[in-house]
Amino acid sequence: MSEKQTAWPGKPYPLGAIYDGEGVNFALFSDNAHGVELCLFDEQGKETRIKVNERTHNHWHIYLPGIKPGQRYGYRVQGPYEPGRGVRFNASKLLLDPYAKAIDGTIEWNEALYGYNVGAEEEDLSFNDADSAPFVPKCVVIKDTFDWNGDRRLDTPQHETIIYEMHVKGFTKLASDIPENLQGTYAGLAHPKSIEYLRNLGVNAVELMPVHQFVSDHRLQEMGLNNYWGYNTIGFFAPDVRYASAGTNGNQVTEFKQMVKDLHKAGIEVILDVVYNHTAEGNHMGPTLSFRGIDNQAYYRLSEEDPRYCVDYTGTGNTLNTVHPTILRLIMDSLRYWVTEMHVDGFRFDLAPVLAREFDDVDKWGSFFDVLHQDPVLSQVKLIAEPWDLGEDGFQVGNFPAGWMEWNAKYRDCMREFWKGDDEMLPEFANRLTGSSDLYFDNWRTPTASINFITAHDGFTLLDLVSYNQKHNEANGEDNNDGEDHNRSWNHGAEGPTDYEGINRLRKQQVRNFLSTLFLSQGVPMLVSGDELGRTQQGNNNAYCQDNEISWINWPHKDAQLIDFTSKLIHFRKKHPAFCRRKWFKYQPIKGKDVTDIEWFTIGGEEMSEEHWNSSFAKSLGVFLSGHGIRSVSPTGEPEMDDSFYIMFNSYHESLPFKLPDEKWGKKWKKIMDTFDSSFDENGIGESVPAAQDIEIQGRSVVLLKEEK
Repeated sequence: MSEKQTAWPGKPYPLGAIYDGEGVNFALFSDNAHGVELCLFDEQGKETRIKVNERTHNHWHIYLPGIKPGQRYGYRVQGPYEPGRGVRFNASKLLLDPYAKAIDGTIEWNEALYGYNVGAEEEDLSFNDADSAPFVPKCVVIKDTFDWNGDRRLDTPQHETIIYEMHVKGFTKLASDIPENLQGTYAGLAHPKSIEYLRNLGVNAVELMPVHQFVSDHRLQEMGLNNYWGYNTIGFFAPDVRYASAGTNGNQVTEFKQMVKDLHKAGIEVILDVVYNHTAEGNHMGPTLSFRGIDNQAYYRLSEEDPRYCVDYTGTGNTLNTVHPTILRLIMDSLRYWVTEMHVDGFRFDLAPVLAREFDDVDKWGSFFDVLHQDPVLSQVKLIAEPWDLGEDGFQVGNFPAGWMEWNAKYRDCMREFWKGDDEMLPEFANRLTGSSDLYFDNWRTPTASINFITAHDGFTLLDLVSYNQKHNEANGEDNNDGEDHNRSWNHGAEGPTDYEGINRLRKQQVRNFLSTLFLSQGVPMLVSGDELGRTQQGNNNAYCQDNEISWINWPHKDAQLIDFTSKLIHFRKKHPAFCRRKWFKYQPIKGKDVTDIEWFTIGGEEMSEEHWNSSFAKSLGVFLSGHGIRSVSPTGEPEMDDSFYIMFNSYHESLPFKLPDEKWGKKWKKIMDTFDSSFDENGIGESVPAAQDIEIQGRSVVLLKEEK
């Protein structure tokens, strides 16, 4: 790097490092800095510092002709170090560009990363002047060009969407049919074998756990562990370099784009799990890696009583300051970049209520939602909320604006309790199965506002849910004190793996019950990667730090029968609009018919009365779904029609005779699915059954019937 690098004033916007074919414009936001230095690094790591003289409002900017993609860089920012006022400038710390499109490498933990002297009596009030550059990864200038060859967002309708939550690394790390150099990478996920599996399974959207560049916590690394989940972002524009097979010099961006392009070609959307509520810098005792050193007062919510400390609605030590217009713009610019430049199809927002907190209260009409709602790009993609945080009134399920989908924790809890055999579950079970109208009906939302799930990355796997009464998180190094204690799980008679055939048979049956309930429910189903093949985490319900075989999918031990059953369920759902309605049931007679669009029945074949619903001990019921009562039209305007179905749910531990309704609801029925024996055949299983006849339904099982024409 020449010491006489030519520098021009440049432009204040766009922020970040932008290559225009002749050079690079660098722009950085800081409200309170006294000075900024751009730091360029050559291939040997030698640093050249260039003073940024131009400042327009609160943007510092410079243009360097001759600089090309691949250039590694960072910043040093001057200003006072007064933690008591919330000011933490320290020019000895190399800082990552918040708008960096690629980051080369990961953090190497060292005391030089901290703005204060670690172990000092004054703690963070002390000042550390050690140079952090050797231990900080470098930002990389990229070239944005990529041949998308006509690719665009798929815009799969919400009611047709089937989400597969997955981890990029964990999905293929142990996949022997993927080349070893691609295992655990973006390219591994895009490999023809991976795509073939996803297509055969039937899912049409993958929800990727965080792929923004993140930091693996110092504490974990000292324990010999790693942050596996990635909810510790340090680069909101950069795909994490650890999942790239193609190199670190900006090639990770191209590899990510190719992955999206290949998945889109297969009809599979890409949804990103994003973490805009906090950053990897932690609380006031955390490292100075980027935002803290650029402008701590602007980027973070600080305590009004004592701005030395961060407000913490996230449980991670800090909260990003979405009240500040420039920080809000950072989030919007990041989201828009991933849609327009990386072609992703939507986002799931971690701890979404944090983003809606204007001051303390969650405001669904706050600036974050206002900006998203009016944005011509972002308002058109899938927006999914994790609708809770750690702040006051943090549980906000059902309270997000129209257009948003939500992880429905009430659905999860209800279905776990129902299949565990808890009492007084029928009314809520019926509500959750039909789209949770109690949560979403009154504010112009539809059943697709509900993301239905039984399990998620956070918690037990589906197999573990039926195999453990208690969490077993000893491998996390926290004496099993971390993770959720109230899991609504049931081990069915033995804790963990057992050789007892009866327990294993019942566990597998319960897994099929959960899957059947999930894919026969109104709303948008979300399946966790590996649940369809019997993945276990050995009872660990908080495997955030298990970057190993505990978390990775163990393909050699897959349950092929369960995969086949799940695939049949998913393809069945996609074929039948009766199970993926866009509108609410009306419980009213259908024109020209003597039946309603939906009706509930006792096991005796009677229509459910108030007395039946209030029976505390009842654990079984049937439901009729009319194929003539969908009340929606196809994309070409024709009324949507389907077969009519009758589903019998029995969470009681013994078999029960279910009497079919009288023939006005259907004269003859054929069984197409039974979770007791894993059978599934839409052409029919066994003899047809006439109306008003008894059918023996085994204990803890689901039977699905289709009306025979």
